[in-house]
Amino acid sequence: MTTAYKFLSAWITAHIDDERGASLVEYALLVALIAVVAIAAVTALGQSASTKFSEVDSAIS
Repeated sequence: MTTAYKFLSAWITAHIDDERGASLVEYALLVALIAVVAIAAVTALGQSASTKFSEVDSAIS
């Protein structure tokens, strides 16, 4: 019984000190933030860009 307890204690301690999960969460949050900024930029500039492309098309035609 003591051996099983020592093994379980060592296994839990090793996984508590593991920081790979924290890094993964940080990268996921960073990617999500970049996606939100990109969507906001496209939404904000989309109509303006569409208007400019229409003006250029009218000028060429």
